[in-house]
Amino acid sequence: MQPLWKTDPPAPLGSPFEPEGRYDVAIIGAGITGLSTAVMLTRAGLDVVVLEAGEIAQLATGANTGKVSLLQGQRLAEIRAHHPASLVRAYVDSNRDGRDWLTAFADGAGVSYTRRTDHSYAQDADGIETVLAQHAAAQEAGLPTRMLTAAELSTPFPAVAAVALEDQVMIDPVQVAEALARELVSSGATLHTGIRATGVRVLPEPRVLTAAGPVFAEQIVLATGSAILDRGLYFSKTRGMRSYCVSFRVPGEMPTETFLSVDSPSRSIRPVSEADGPGQAAQLIVGGNGHPVGRSDSEKAAIDDLVEWTRQHFPGAEETHRWSAQDYESHNLIPFVGAMPRGLGRIRFATGYGKWGLSNAPAAALRLTAEILGTPRKERPDWMTTIGTRLTVPADIARGASESGKVAAAAVGGWTDAEKRSVPVPRPAEGEGIVANRAGLPVGVSTVGGVTRAVDAVCTHLGGVLSWNDAECTWDCPLHASRFAPDGTRIEGPALKDLTELPRTGRR
Repeated sequence: MQPLWKTDPPAPLGSPFEPEGRYDVAIIGAGITGLSTAVMLTRAGLDVVVLEAGEIAQLATGANTGKVSLLQGQRLAEIRAHHPASLVRAYVDSNRDGRDWLTAFADGAGVSYTRRTDHSYAQDADGIETVLAQHAAAQEAGLPTRMLTAAELSTPFPAVAAVALEDQVMIDPVQVAEALARELVSSGATLHTGIRATGVRVLPEPRVLTAAGPVFAEQIVLATGSAILDRGLYFSKTRGMRSYCVSFRVPGEMPTETFLSVDSPSRSIRPVSEADGPGQAAQLIVGGNGHPVGRSDSEKAAIDDLVEWTRQHFPGAEETHRWSAQDYESHNLIPFVGAMPRGLGRIRFATGYGKWGLSNAPAAALRLTAEILGTPRKERPDWMTTIGTRLTVPADIARGASESGKVAAAAVGGWTDAEKRSVPVPRPAEGEGIVANRAGLPVGVSTVGGVTRAVDAVCTHLGGVLSWNDAECTWDCPLHASRFAPDGTRIEGPALKDLTELPRTGRR
């Protein structure tokens, strides 16, 4: 599966890796968070290195829908339900500053984008109360939203009410990331792609560990989606969510505005034009059907459902690309940004964007930059202080406890299910994977590209039994969202080690 934004080969950016290098700041991850932070710090005169295991915009950034909206579905209403209005306003202000920084950068870099009206809408009457709550929270936070009835909407898909916010941004996320990388390299900073970080140490001096050797820096930033260190246990304070997108060529008229449902099953509708996309003919992106990573009966069925829904409401729609994205949502719905516990003030991180990375990521970069540069608090935006000193409320604890219960159930269920089938097992059909038991240990057997492989099916993070993702042909952990390729190579998540590949007879 390939995102619409990645139709062209990645630009050849970066330089050969030199171990033992010394820098002011080392940043792990070349998505919007890492690259924005690197550009800000480089502009401030610091010597920065960015390390990326894959290519530019490899994961969440490259799989984004390209929507930069302050409305964000029902997110504002969800936060306001259990937190003061001041926190919602701070969250909106942080996203506004993040968006404004990103668009200002795009203007300077020649990356085009469009502005459209965004809608949080109800698909049936049960969702109207949520739409009203979203409208109230948005207005309380200073956003000029307005309510619309079904007659005023006139959409080809079911929509009985919506709250609308004008002037929201649509942009190609990969074009932005590549432009950030180009500025970074041209300004004299260092960018290494294909270099995977395997750990971070602060004593006797701060350094990033890689398979090719260490990199030393006074400050280290984890811009890795999930914080890859267990300090602070942030893997347990967030949940990994996987959601899906399909792009279509649609005959005749298609929406010129964007929509996100507040009720289930989730539906995100985003038109793409040459001005805010990959330079192709106009297309329509339909997304949704999100779920916790590793906890789905069939990821492929979730994508097929989006295709069926689109063809029902946009007759003649022709699929062009399908893909999925992974993001992390904090239990209190506000991103975690700042210094990591037990890091001696040398390690910082950002996670928990809840699928709104194109505004939350540059906002996080602004805060990380202010902290690293030592900007006095009185000179920082108020939202940084408000978000940084927010209190945990009972609803946050309850949401965390609920997720912990689901994690525990997934942990027990995975081991129990693995006991039900013993090796040897029939060779899985192409694109399929199964978990079986070998001498009391779960083994994952899959066939991809005509090659059948067996791997240790226990996650290298905290020992969860992996499940097979039938859409992307990966092994996914239902505990804390680590993911692995069929041969066991680690893709993303808090796990740092690969799975062990096991011998299997009859492999082709």
